[in-house]
Amino acid sequence: MRNEYLDKVEDNTSVCTWSEKTWLEKGDSVTEGYTSKLCDFTRINLTQNEFQEMRDIWTQWNDETKQLFYQNYRDLPYLLDVKFWNPAYSCFTFGEVDLVPTLEEYTTLLRCPRIQGNKAYVRAANLPTFMKKLMMITGMSEQWATAQIQQKGDGKCIPWASLRDLILAHPDVKRRVDVLALSIYGLVIFQKAMGHIDEVVVDLFDRLGKQNTHVPAILAETFRSLNACRRAGEGRFIGCAQLLLVWFHSHFWKVDKVPCRMFFKDYSPLKEAAATPRRDDITEERWMEILQNLREEDVMWKAPWMTPTEILYRCGSFDLVPLLGIWGVVGYAPLLVLRQYKAEQFIPATRGLAQSDFSYKKDHYKKKMREISDAWKKICCVKILTKGLTTTFDYKGWFRKRINDNIPRPSLGATRSMGENYE
Repeated sequence: MRNEYLDKVEDNTSVCTWSEKTWLEKGDSVTEGYTSKLCDFTRINLTQNEFQEMRDIWTQWNDETKQLFYQNYRDLPYLLDVKFWNPAYSCFTFGEVDLVPTLEEYTTLLRCPRIQGNKAYVRAANLPTFMKKLMMITGMSEQWATAQIQQKGDGKCIPWASLRDLILAHPDVKRRVDVLALSIYGLVIFQKAMGHIDEVVVDLFDRLGKQNTHVPAILAETFRSLNACRRAGEGRFIGCAQLLLVWFHSHFWKVDKVPCRMFFKDYSPLKEAAATPRRDDITEERWMEILQNLREEDVMWKAPWMTPTEILYRCGSFDLVPLLGIWGVVGYAPLLVLRQYKAEQFIPATRGLAQSDFSYKKDHYKKKMREISDAWKKICCVKILTKGLTTTFDYKGWFRKRINDNIPRPSLGATRSMGENYE
């Protein structure tokens, strides 16, 4: 029988030709005459949930229980230990450098299976009964579930205190493991109401048992939260700050270069990141200066733990990758950062990125979701042709002339490397 889900793999030259042709025909994400409404800088609130109680529970578990957790949920426990966002292109723009967390990088960090179009999480148009899902995950009665569910804003949730008590008292070890994993998803990865796990997180968690991948949803809510904060000039970041921090440190000069470790079966980037001490004596103003004047040679383009052979670069008839989150959708253009795969950087197709962000509350969103879900059934990948740190001549001209949102530009006369700035 013909496979409905088509993973098309194309060669680098063909994709380069397609991308530059698409750019010529459609233009960039934002075009001539665009006026940015962004503030010069954005104050982002990184208030996090308190993780100490979860750490204590993890510490008290024996090796057998921890191994059961790792088998089912991989490296999630390591997340307990560990302003230059450009909304027009859904990327960080540091000086003359574009960087963006990619699907392949987050998949590697979380040690998840390779993303398949038919396995990407798609939120149901009408969420199944929250109470029933909670009962299935916890193994508790309808009476218990009904008593724990609370209303927060426009959605339902369950407080961490209820799940904590369940983890400590449940007689079934597998249930304790499942409930702690659900708590990490709701308090660390998708944190919305402080101290509570949102009903949508419970839906995603339940679908993991059906082999759905959560990586696109994690990346989507990271981008959407950064977009919202940047456009408002302030706000609370509700993406996974821990993953974003590990990704950030993996692309700069201070990261230990350990290329051999990625080939060991049990190598974990998150475990190593959690054990690596970080400097905390650099002021916010100093960080702003360092990043504003970032140079190409300061960047470790390919994270040391990455060994990509191909990357997903568009879905169906879309010229980019529409990421389906748990609260909304946002566009993503991996061709913008080919250097992160150690491939030659050419002009990326970016038209539509600036208009791609929408929540599941707007009019006609269900129709858009169906279109995007169908597009994920026909994903297109490009083979990675390693050429070192090279860019095409046309790309350099494109980057200089590109219309950006209000992004800080390098300071005049800044000549020191990041290493010198970091001292």
